Amino acid sequence: MLDKLRVIQYGLGPIGSAIARHVTERAELELVGGVDIDPAKVNQDLGDAIGLGRPLGSHVAGTLAHVLARTEADVVIHATSSYFDLFKAQIVGILEAGLDVVSTAEELSFPWLAHPQEAAEIDAVARRAGKTALGTGVNPGFIMDALPLFLTAICQRVDRVEVKRVINASTRRGPFQAKIGSGMTVDAFQAKMAAGRMGHVGLPESVGMVFHTLGKKLACYESHVEPVVADRVVRTGHFTVQPGQVMGLKQVARGYTDEGEFMTLTFLAALDAGEDGDTVKITGKPDLEVKLKGTNGDLATVAIVVNAVRRVKQAAPGLVTMCDLPIVTVW
Repeated sequence: MLDKLRVIQYGLGPIGSAIARHVTERAELELVGGVDIDPAKVNQDLGDAIGLGRPLGSHVAGTLAHVLARTEADVVIHATSSYFDLFKAQIVGILEAGLDVVSTAEELSFPWLAHPQEAAEIDAVARRAGKTALGTGVNPGFIMDALPLFLTAICQRVDRVEVKRVINASTRRGPFQAKIGSGMTVDAFQAKMAAGRMGHVGLPESVGMVFHTLGKKLACYESHVEPVVADRVVRTGHFTVQPGQVMGLKQVARGYTDEGEFMTLTFLAALDAGEDGDTVKITGKPDLEVKLKGTNGDLATVAIVVNAVRRVKQAAPGLVTMCDLPIVTVW
């Protein structure tokens, strides 16, 4: 039997804590440390901090260096921020410490389109350290990029790719409901959009991954976000939204070749949005349509990052994407 892989969980918010709990459920993994900047969590027993229901005997540290001073590790699962300006230094620090990293950071999943300089820097650090970095998740990382790309394996020709994702946010955690603008005024929503901190993160990355993998030249990329406005009172366990306030968002991204529109991604997340579901349509030879029901974004994110650990440990050094790895499966 192979030795267990020793995992540090970096970021102990709702998703990071869920990831850490799942690591403790996997016989082939060992959770050896946790990192978080929240003073209320630092020095807590790691099991208590992640809501495991039992102590683990190790304590949350405020920095990666403090964890590594008391234990060795093989890989870091990183779950802090979506945005390069907030997570780049963390990823570099993990690699320079001699650890592979699997991150939920959306902008890391295929950064060469929107962040080519930062991508090159992280790739260079990873190669120097002889380590591997991957950004993944349910979306980006699977639903709108890896999954449609896998489906093209049974196509002789692909003329167009369309993916639509619908999320009933009433069933999701409070931070996600806040992230889509629940309870905001339309003006406040638009102001936050203009500041670049509102809307789903990852559509440029999904478009970039698909175009690159299929050998398509991206001639133009465009994206539009609009608020979904309540016409009645909508209540969840976290928000009460009045008529006229925002209850979610609809975001559409389009990627064009020189011949015209090749890829369309539609992301709709709103309170009381109805039934969750993902639809992938490929126009070509043959035409394909695949509908996926039951995708729970939180559970899926936890699963894919943990399942990717083995592939990352086996991969060549550098910044990689889901399309650079053998197919990720549960193990």
